[in-house]
Amino acid sequence: MPAPVQRDFLDPAALARLARLELCARGPMEGSVSGRHQSPHRGASVEFAEYRKYVAGDDPRHLDWRVVARSDRFYLKEFEADTNLRCHLVLDCSGSMAFGNKLGFARQLAGPLAYLAMLQGDAVGLTCCRENVTLDIPARRNPAHLRHLFDALGQQQPAGQTGLVKALHTLADKVRRRALIIVFSDLFHDPEELLHCFRHLHYRKHDLAIFHLLDRAEINFDFDRPIRFVDLENANSLVAEPNVIQQRYRQALDAYLHRLRTGCYEFKVDYRQAVTDQDYEKVLADFLLARMR
Repeated sequence: MPAPVQRDFLDPAALARLARLELCARGPMEGSVSGRHQSPHRGASVEFAEYRKYVAGDDPRHLDWRVVARSDRFYLKEFEADTNLRCHLVLDCSGSMAFGNKLGFARQLAGPLAYLAMLQGDAVGLTCCRENVTLDIPARRNPAHLRHLFDALGQQQPAGQTGLVKALHTLADKVRRRALIIVFSDLFHDPEELLHCFRHLHYRKHDLAIFHLLDRAEINFDFDRPIRFVDLENANSLVAEPNVIQQRYRQALDAYLHRLRTGCYEFKVDYRQAVTDQDYEKVLADFLLARMR
């Protein structure tokens, strides 16, 4: 028998608390069955949308006879259609995600979101990427599929160079209908190439959310003695005196983060910076509550 996959990133008590919230899309979704999300198409629901003039071939059962009696004109009442969504989780498994246990923190965020989506009747898929896309699980909406997805999350180990840009372009081309795409990554890549991906997904009308994972040491850079910095993606190293480069490092980091935030605002990306020493449950609750509003 194969060894059981560890799922220590799932806390039943936290899942029960988060289950009181909803994973909402910020715009219309194109699902395959009835659900709780707004659809771009008209259909049957309790939410009135608009009146429309009757044309030959329309179903007369949708006529508003009160309007006909008042104006002697034929109008149909249209309602918002409700549908399910496809949620695609994209997990960066490159070597840099080993620093500060970013990959473990990403699992703690991705696992509950997959559970919530499935609880709502939504379809969930998972893409894990390094230099090449190493795992691609299509979005489905059954409990057995959720177990398979959790097993895949638990098996991932950080290694190699990032393949996030290629994975996002592939996803934008492959997913034809509007979907919710949630990315978990430290975004160690050229910001202009990342923003090109975000533009591509925005053009396809996807709802894109980014959890930008950082370690506290990367933000504060409070090293106090000469240290060897090793690139976890290609094993290159550099010996540096932190006191000498600290100011320039912080300036470069601020410029990088500013470019990311402004680009995300331009392409309507739900950008959220998360530090690995934060309470993951609070990070998720803030994300879900903001979308519910």
